[in-house]
Amino acid sequence: MPTLTRPPRSTPSRADKNANFGNRMNAAAAARKAMLERFHARPGPDNPAVQEQQAAREAEDQRLAAEAAAQAVALEAERKAARDARYAARKARR
Repeated sequence: MPTLTRPPRSTPSRADKNANFGNRMNAAAAARKAMLERFHARPGPDNPAVQEQQAAREAEDQRLAAEAAAQAVALEAERKAARDARYAARKARR
């Protein structure tokens, strides 16, 4: 049976592997600055699009709550009907 040989594993080399401490600190500061700029560019809670999305989420939550309540009422009515049927059957046996 022939032996399968794997190709040598290629590990990604880090570009900053030999960088000095100052370069790494500058790169970290630039990354923090870019992250902060992305954060400030996001729309705030007073943005109409954000308010519309939040209203849609709330409407969906209310719809789900109404469906759950209706399902609970239907289940309770079904249980009551089964209980009444058992009671009527017990009365009929006497």
